[in-house]
Amino acid sequence: MSAAPARRFIEELGSLLGKKVTVETIEGKKYKGIVLGIHEDLSTVLGDVEGEEGTFKVVINGKSIKEVKLVERPFDLKSLADAISRVFPGLVKLREDIGAIIVMDKIKVTESGVVEGSGPSGEKVRQIYEDYVKSLKKTSSSQ
Repeated sequence: MSAAPARRFIEELGSLLGKKVTVETIEGKKYKGIVLGIHEDLSTVLGDVEGEEGTFKVVINGKSIKEVKLVERPFDLKSLADAISRVFPGLVKLREDIGAIIVMDKIKVTESGVVEGSGPSGEKVRQIYEDYVKSLKKTSSSQ
């Protein structure tokens, strides 16, 4: 495998950190929980494991994993970037490679919110982000 696809694979694995997944082993056992750690060989540490009474974390050997399924909708940075662009046309760059939106080359927004930048523009971007997140929650609760 060339370097670029291998790097992309590792980035995709990293994007699962903190997300809710279902892991199925080759023996057919299923675990549902939050990814606390994952290795490139697919060895995975899950926390908040559901259905496993008295189990808080589980470590699953990558050799026994059949599949890993993301069970929560990923955060749509592109849609958020579009919303920010309506207020700041031509001043928004979506950087999917780092999982961020850069506004006016000084404000950085991730799925966690505004992580860099302040002042009136930073506050406006923060408000757009909060409105966007509220609309997502409204949409998911009505489904």
